[in-house]
This record gives sequence, structure tokens and C-alpha cells, in this order.
Amino acid sequence: MKTTLEEIRTEIVNDNPLLKKGLIIAGPCSAESEDQLIKTAIELAQLGKTDVLRAGIWKPRTNPGGFEGVGTKGLSWLLNAKRITNLKTAVEVATSKHVEDALSFDVDVLWVGARTTVNPFSVQQISDALKGTDQTVLIKNPVNPDIKLWIGAIERLQKSGIKKIGLIHRGFSSYGNTEYRNTPMWQIPIEMKRLFPELPMICDPSHICGNTHGLLAVSQKSVNLDYDGLIIETHYAPEIALTDKGQQITPQELSDLLDKLIIKKSRSDEETFLKPLENLREQINDLDEELISLISNRMKIAKEIGTIKKKSNITVLQSSRYNEILERLNKKGEKLGLSEQFIRSYMEAIHIESIRTQNIIGQ
Repeated sequence: MKTTLEEIRTEIVNDNPLLKKGLIIAGPCSAESEDQLIKTAIELAQLGKTDVLRAGIWKPRTNPGGFEGVGTKGLSWLLNAKRITNLKTAVEVATSKHVEDALSFDVDVLWVGARTTVNPFSVQQISDALKGTDQTVLIKNPVNPDIKLWIGAIERLQKSGIKKIGLIHRGFSSYGNTEYRNTPMWQIPIEMKRLFPELPMICDPSHICGNTHGLLAVSQKSVNLDYDGLIIETHYAPEIALTDKGQQITPQELSDLLDKLIIKKSRSDEETFLKPLENLREQINDLDEELISLISNRMKIAKEIGTIKKKSNITVLQSSRYNEILERLNKKGEKLGLSEQFIRSYMEAIHIESIRTQNIIGQ
């Protein structure tokens, strides 16, 4: 029987009803006018699938001269939308003044943006401003793929006494053209889920994609990875939006997208599921142990090669040899159904460790 979004939304995460499983946060990229915000909020509320209304009040722009948000007056529009629709509200904060203003207008959820998470001084300022409150705070991953900055932001908020914390995965900046506005780099949020299993993880497909046609695929992948919710930019008329019109969808389009999601269970007590899974996991454990042993043996050989290089007074790095290995393994991997990206990532990690080991010998 198909699991529905409504069924999983009864599961409370982190002892916070606001951060329940299947949380949906939606609303415009920017609050542009009271009419725009309330129209969008009413449509979302009528469709009944949104838990929290989001809107950008202060908008950090890459270049000056663009629309940088309406500022504090937009908070009164958000409060009015909350009174009309009973939706909870969420805004991004980047300074202590933002925090003070947002709390004075009864905002339910604050989120720390990607450009702010990357700056420990700003995160500390926000943490200090939140001391003594019971606020729910979501932390977006930093712009650059630095997991330590993300962890540091969590720790700063926790030290200020904030207990209701969640994470938002919005992708990472990368050089060159890709199919994404911000590359997902799924391995980083997966590692964060391992390190902080108690913290809800929410996906932001709008900023990952930078378009509307990729939203469903990214949203579905986050569901498959057991994320706890979605934050999606939604505007009653995206074509007239002042910011990020290319990645916003209408409330009805959001509803249709959510209906298409195939919801996965986090776990199952069914014997027909658990027994075969247990057997397969045991096989994975055995193979993992074999892999570690094989890698250890490979590193021993790499050390021997390092000793020979030192005696012969030749450089540790031999690029032509590494390229030869990559080319050979890519061909082998293709025959075995392994992607070139996986082979490259795997061998890069092995190669870096081999170089590190040989450098120690060469000193």
C-alpha cells in the first residue's frame, strides 16, 4: 500500500511539532508586496499541503542594484498572512537586528542562509541574539562545500541554548557549468545525517536546481534519502516575481509535485522485509571488510614504491601513471556498470592517500 505524505507528517522530529516528518515550507523567494504575499499564502493554505509560509524579507544579492527585499515592513505582511491562513511563518536572518525584528513579529522559524553560514562571526552574532529563546532555527549548508563550517554553525547555536535546530541542504557552489544552479554533492548532507541523526534534514530543491523542471527529481531523491521535508519557492504568479522567477512555481504546481512524490518508509517491522535485508547487509559487511583489507595491502605496496622513488631520487607524483590507471579502471568500471564519476572519486581518494604516504617516506 502506498505511503502518503499525510501519513508520515504525524511523526514529530526532535521533539518539535514544527519539525515533523514530511514538513513542507513554501512561499515566495521575496516578499514583494502585502497583496502578493497574502495571495500566495491563501492559495497555499487552501490546498492544505503547506505547514510553514516562507518569504525573503532581506535579500542578499550577488551584485548591487538588484531588489534586496522590502526590509522590516515585510514582517507585518507576513504576520497578517499568518493571521488570515493560520500558517506558521519563516524568514532568513543574517544579523542580530534581523533576529530581533523577526521575533517581534512572531516569526515561528528562522533560517540562517548559505552566505551567512560560511561566516562564523555572523553565525555567532545570530546565536548571541537568540540566547534565552525557544526559537526553531534551520541552518542552510555553507555556499562552499566545507562541512566544518556547517558543523560549527550547529555548535554555536547549541552553545547559545538553542535546542530546536534543523538543517537545510541547498547545494554548493562549483566552478563551471552544470545542470544545477548549486551542485547537490549529496555525500555532504548524508555525512551530516550520520553525524547528527537527531537533527531534521530539509531539502531546498529550488536553490539546487535554479529552475522548475528539475524540482521533482531532486525532491524525490531527498525523499529516497530519508530527508524530513522540503522548502520550495512558491509564488502565485512566478512570471512577475522580482527575484528568482525561473525557479519558483505556483501553489497548484507545488501541490501537483507533492502528489507525484513516492514516499518511502524510514523503516519496517515486516519480517518479509527485514530478513532478506539482514542477509544482504551481512554480505555488505563482509565485502566492506574485504575492501579495507585490499586497500591496506595496496597502501603497503605504495609504501614500497615510495621507498624505491626515494632511493632513485624521483618525484612522488607521476601524473602519467595515474592517468593510465584511471583510463584502465574507467573501461573496466563501464563494463561492470560503475559510473566514471564514481571510479574517478574512488581513485582520487586512493591516490591522495598514496601520495601522502609516499611523501612521508620521501622526507
